[in-house]
Amino acid sequence: METFILDDDIKVFYVTAAAFPEGISDAHTRLHQLVPFSTDRKYFGISRPENNGTIVYRAATEEKSEGEAEKYHCDSLILKKGKYISVTLKDFRKDPRCIEKAFQELLTTPDLDPRGYCMEWYANDKEEVKCMIRIKNVY
Repeated sequence: METFILDDDIKVFYVTAAAFPEGISDAHTRLHQLVPFSTDRKYFGISRPENNGTIVYRAATEEKSEGEAEKYHCDSLILKKGKYISVTLKDFRKDPRCIEKAFQELLTTPDLDPRGYCMEWYANDKEEVKCMIRIKNVY
């Protein structure tokens, strides 16, 4: 595990999966139908327990221009800047459970932000993903 600093807030818009984990792939497919993959964009998987503990998963991309979320009829949220605990996984598609295992490990970290998200950051077009969770500001 490593500490990662997100220097700026990132506004994203997203497609919500119909179910977790079964709907993850479909949510990403629907997002990429709206916004075809581009190396000029950041892509995310965002999840956390909501609605009585049910995990809600969102396939998201950064908003590159004002009003883009509305243009695609999507909801948006802000990924907060700050300190994150993270693990970078290479060739993650070879082991579909490696992301789940990474988050199980990350979730044991003390001082996680209780309003934060489990975030997958698909930072490039390679088979690499950064799994990360925001740490509470403890100043």
